[in-house]
Amino acid sequence: MVIVDDLSHGKRANVPAGARFEHLDIRSPEAAILVREGRFDAMFMLAAQMDVRVSVADPGADASCNIIGSINLLEAARHATHRPRVIFSSTGGAVYGDASTPPSPEESPKDPESPYGISKLSVEYYLAYYARTHGLDTVTLRYANVYGPRQDPSGEAGVVAIFCQRLLDGRPLTVYGTGQQTRDYVFVTDVAAANVLASTAKLPGVRRLDDRAFNIGTGIETSVLNLAESLQRAAKVSVPVEFAPKRDGEQQRSSVKIDKAAKILGWKPQMRLEKGLALTYAWFNKPG
Repeated sequence: MVIVDDLSHGKRANVPAGARFEHLDIRSPEAAILVREGRFDAMFMLAAQMDVRVSVADPGADASCNIIGSINLLEAARHATHRPRVIFSSTGGAVYGDASTPPSPEESPKDPESPYGISKLSVEYYLAYYARTHGLDTVTLRYANVYGPRQDPSGEAGVVAIFCQRLLDGRPLTVYGTGQQTRDYVFVTDVAAANVLASTAKLPGVRRLDDRAFNIGTGIETSVLNLAESLQRAAKVSVPVEFAPKRDGEQQRSSVKIDKAAKILGWKPQMRLEKGLALTYAWFNKPG
């Protein structure tokens, strides 16, 4: 196993024992050489600029990392001596936007609300192109809102990690907009399992964009306010909830239909939200 990260947000300590680590940017020639010459069976493309706010403030930087970086790796995979299956981490929330009524199936209209969603969808089109034109073995996993241990509560962190840190600090929880906007929260171990299954599953050919795209979520909408209440119950901590103006690029409702992943990948989420929140808070609250 080889892990590539530029450590702009990741931590070297999270690399598992026995794995080889390469400190590289996915846009670099060195990353391309690694893919071309590595003789890998699978390449999991998880590296990304993933903060919607950053993408709104600087769409060029978002596109440089998410689109140009991805093309660099896809070109390398196309020219590799031993071509890997490419498993791409996309977004099930930001890709569909508010054009689709949740839960969104894979064939839903796609109308991203942010440059981040646009960049992820753009890479999906490149994946379909490389599959149809060059015969590259590609898979897209459209994640719902992933949460769980090790998520950084700063920077581009998800709301669960941010709320956990605020509960530990005894600070109010900040809710943007009305708090009625919904998300589909999927636990990190379920996402990891989906990646493993996608790396070996027998898959259909690629004629259209959605043929090898799979939603990875729960199909359940949870409002931000309900999430705040559930997490406080799990943590057995109570703090005030403060409201702030709605943020640009944020959609109002999101959840994904997961029947296709169940049928073709043999995947279903195993973690209930209440238990997942309790496990996540316990990790943040551990000594040291």
